[in-house]
Amino acid sequence: MNKVMSRTAQPRPRHRPPTRHDTRRPGGAPPRKPALRSNRDTPPTTRRSAGTPRTAPETARPPLRPTDVFADRLLAVLSGQRPVHWMLRHTAGRAYDDLTRLAERRPLRTRGSRPVVHDIGYYVPCDGVLEVFARISAGAQLRALAFRLELGQDLRWRCTAVEAAARPQPTP
Repeated sequence: MNKVMSRTAQPRPRHRPPTRHDTRRPGGAPPRKPALRSNRDTPPTTRRSAGTPRTAPETARPPLRPTDVFADRLLAVLSGQRPVHWMLRHTAGRAYDDLTRLAERRPLRTRGSRPVVHDIGYYVPCDGVLEVFARISAGAQLRALAFRLELGQDLRWRCTAVEAAARPQPTP
């Protein structure tokens, strides 16, 4: 089976914001520089070549998956935060027409808390096609969003189908 759950917790930066200064140091003192080490003091496992870029673990993030990007974009349109034409170049076929009909009803719009993508999963029916489902949460409410992504010849993902669960009707 090709079904995959993909939303993981986003790491939070573990450093202070750049505008904050250490309050223990006087304002005029320059920050201390670490002592320079020679190559012979460096253990052989930590040596780097001159062409290898250095990145801090907090700044090196994996690229976003197309499933995450499209779920956030569709959520913004279907909750009324963005206009429908914002997705025009990211849709293909009848998906844009379906999206405009859905956006008129605003199925993911909530009162109070702002809706967020709670969880994402996808199924790969064949190469270059993803069928994605997302759970959208806003406070105590949980709603569903499903869409299909296809990889075009220009290697760009486009949404080709969109469905959102209808709001539950209040019982009399």
